[in-house]
Amino acid sequence: MRLSVASKPRLRAMIRCGALLALMMDGGIGHAQSMSGPLLSRSVLFGDPAGVRTRLANDGITLSGNDDETLLGAAVGGIKHGATLQGLTTVNLQIDTGKAFGWPNGTVNVSALQIHGRSLSPYYLGDLQTASGTEAETSTRLWELWYDQKFDHGRLDVKIGQQSIDQEFIVSQYSGLFVNTMAGWPLLPSADLYAGGPAYPLSSLGARVRFKPRANMIVLLGGFDDNPPGGAFNNDPQSRDAGGTRFNTNTGALVIGEVQYAINQAGRPAELPGTYRLGFWYDTGRFPDPAIASNGVSLASPASSGVAALKRDNYSLYAVADQTVWASARQPARTINIFARVMGAPGDRNLIGFSFNGGVTMTDPLPGRPQDSAGVYIGVGVVGSAVAAYDRAESTYGGGFYPVQSAETLIEATYQLQVTPWWQVQPDIQYVINPGAGILNPAHPTRLLRNALVLGVRTSLVF
Repeated sequence: MRLSVASKPRLRAMIRCGALLALMMDGGIGHAQSMSGPLLSRSVLFGDPAGVRTRLANDGITLSGNDDETLLGAAVGGIKHGATLQGLTTVNLQIDTGKAFGWPNGTVNVSALQIHGRSLSPYYLGDLQTASGTEAETSTRLWELWYDQKFDHGRLDVKIGQQSIDQEFIVSQYSGLFVNTMAGWPLLPSADLYAGGPAYPLSSLGARVRFKPRANMIVLLGGFDDNPPGGAFNNDPQSRDAGGTRFNTNTGALVIGEVQYAINQAGRPAELPGTYRLGFWYDTGRFPDPAIASNGVSLASPASSGVAALKRDNYSLYAVADQTVWASARQPARTINIFARVMGAPGDRNLIGFSFNGGVTMTDPLPGRPQDSAGVYIGVGVVGSAVAAYDRAESTYGGGFYPVQSAETLIEATYQLQVTPWWQVQPDIQYVINPGAGILNPAHPTRLLRNALVLGVRTSLVF
């Protein structure tokens, strides 16, 4: 077969990509010293074997991976005491279509997840704000598959395909340090959207437009299917789409928009940078009423049909702030930063009517540790009015003791130790006040869940 001039670079890129995968699988720690430089000083564990990564990058192909393993133990309170080890391996392939195919200003992105181990929260804690951001059902799955095209020198770009919206929307720059799930994708959409919405480990087909009207302003607008697995609201497990290839388009639409405004981004010593976001999401689906049955009486009533009434549409408003409040004049890496994120949603159709999370982080916290970070975090989730109304009705109709849910509060302290450029170790402690916002312990149905203490450590590798 005769190859055209245009097809040869593509063939070379494909061959190099395959070679890198083979070397990564065969490399391991035992071959590490031969993979371009001393092990401890590399940016990634496997380095640049035989220069393949560099040559791939020259052809517009970037292949990356990371692995997070999280050991957490419920030491006090919750459902029961014990520990679990749960992990996530992520592999990501990006192609610069300009370098690879002669199609300028385009990017193809494919990522996959391998989730393994056992989550702590559902079996040991019973909390709303799950203990680890990697908690999910065990699976090997496609995560994202999208194409992004830039226009007007990058002022406008359009992304289409399978997307996980927690990568761009409702993001806090400084909250990513923490282990708890809700420091990433917040509690409110996790509880109020179908299957938690198109966010890790799920994604949905859709389109996102990003526009930069000014150098310090970004406008994001996206539309996605609202229900990645495609099940009923109260029976929509991730296992309905275990491989991530369901590509559901048969349910409601989720529209989300956000405006971002940045200040003091020039890096001048006297100016402290910050980013502020305002946004909303709107879902056209139908959502079960937590308190009222389809025949118009309380779900707790013996006369209830046993089927929740459905309410059309759902929505939320939110705000996010990230601000550096102090920077050392002598140690440029040493900063103190604060963040806050608030969200609200209608209480008549949602488990969570209000959520807040915020905290303080410090970079370069100890002498001689410029790459380390430390922080303290607080998260609060307040149940919706209809959930509390159902609890009160349950107590009335059922008799006896039945708690009325109110709010759950989480406090976390963490220290991220940068052992090498490719390896982090992160001790972590979390304390959950009023787990589940005040629910009965399934192991002891006459008692409320006790406040829970969680101890653990996360290790992260970039390969």
